[in-house]
Parts: sequence; structure tokens; C-alpha cells
Amino acid sequence: MARVFVTGSADGLGKMAAELLIEQGHKVVLHARSAGRADETRKKIAGAEDIVIGDLASIAETKFVADQVNKLGRFDAVIHNAGIGYREPELVKTADGLPQLFAVNTLGPYVLTALIRMPKRLVYLSSGMHYGAGSHLDDMLWEKRRWNGSQAYAETKFQDVLLAFAVARLFPGVKSNSLEPGWVPTKMGGAGAPDDIDKAHRTQVWLATSDEPAATISGRYFFHQKLRDPDPFTKDVERQSQLLDLCHKVSGTALHKS
Repeated sequence: MARVFVTGSADGLGKMAAELLIEQGHKVVLHARSAGRADETRKKIAGAEDIVIGDLASIAETKFVADQVNKLGRFDAVIHNAGIGYREPELVKTADGLPQLFAVNTLGPYVLTALIRMPKRLVYLSSGMHYGAGSHLDDMLWEKRRWNGSQAYAETKFQDVLLAFAVARLFPGVKSNSLEPGWVPTKMGGAGAPDDIDKAHRTQVWLATSDEPAATISGRYFFHQKLRDPDPFTKDVERQSQLLDLCHKVSGTALHKS
């Protein structure tokens, strides 16, 4: 059985993935952004090994999350599930001066990847909205353009695939993959989302724990446990490096090549 850390597991797909992992007999450490949500999560999810606390919108708190995880020992897999949606009509900046969408959806997974002891497997949640969203890597922080929440969200999901593929390239001993869960009726997806909610959380659990040959490859993109071609620009090493360089610059944390 595997030991898995799941970010953003207080509700939504993260909660569903954590519950399935526990049901399958795996050891699971949860994550909530505040102490209050952590208390609620402990009541909602039975059988978790532990829970760590920290708001991924804050660089300092994200680093604290990594510290808490490392103190718990080594993990077999980390599922980078935490994320916020695209319904932001105005640009919201964090205390670090970054767009909140970028901070949570992109920089959070980057910092945790850089600081948590490297597990055997890493899983990054993207979205079908990532297709065609890689044209503005020179303005990832929205300093030049007029804000567009939907576009900003799509760009962070493109960046999540870039990150997954960069890690797969730089750390050949790690299985690093990305996936889209589908447009499902979660709090983020909305009640009218058409895809099957029962399938939405299974691919990340499968990639984190399964010994099936299809789940033990790296640097690939999945949908419902099947390979899917990502936006071809996510495989561009120069674009991957551009993202890593920016994340290093704004967070002060380097992703050291193995």
C-alpha cells in the first residue's frame, strides 16, 4: 500500500480522491488551507493518517506546508489537486503581490514539488481548458494585459502540464504525470457541468498508486485513465524552463535537478 499526500483535500475532487485512497487501504495525509477547514475535514474524512495546514496563496504558508509534510516522513506519491476556479471578474492579488490564480494553481505545486522530499510519483491536475493557453508565457503574472479570469485559469492549467513534464524530464526516477478530470459538477465546475463525477477522481488515485503498466509511465497526460494528447506546446523544453525560471524568481525556491 502507498503513502499519499493530497493537496486541497478538504472538499471537491481532493476529498473524493482521499476517500478512495483510504477505502483502498492506502495511508493518506490531507491538506486544508486553514485550521477551521482542517477541523471540518477531520470530521468529514475518516481514516486519514494526518492533516497539514496552509494557504497555498501564500508563499510562506506553502513552504510551511512542505515543512509539515517532510516532518511526517517520505511519501510514495503527492497529488497536486488544490486549485481555484476561473470565476474571478477582477484580478485578485495575494499578499506576495501575485495573481491569486497563479499563486494557488501554479506556484503552489511548484514550491511543494521543490521542497517536499521527492516521492516516487507526482500527479498534477490540469484541465481541458489548457489547450491553446500557452501564448502568454511572457506575461504569466498579468502585468501587461487586461484581466480575463477564464483565460488566466486556462493558462495556469497549461502551466501545470508544463510543470509535470518538466519534472518528468529533470527527475527520470520519478513518475510525473498530468491529467484532466473532466468538467464535473463540483463547487468549481458548477452544478450544470456535464461530465461523470464518479470518474473525475479515479485517474489521480490510479496514477498515484497503481502498478498497472499504463499507470507507471511518466511525462504523459491522461483523461479517465487513458492517454490523451496534451497541447503540443507543453512539451517544449524552452517553455518549461521559462516557467521554472519565473517560479524560482518569485518564490526564491529552486527546483534542483536530480
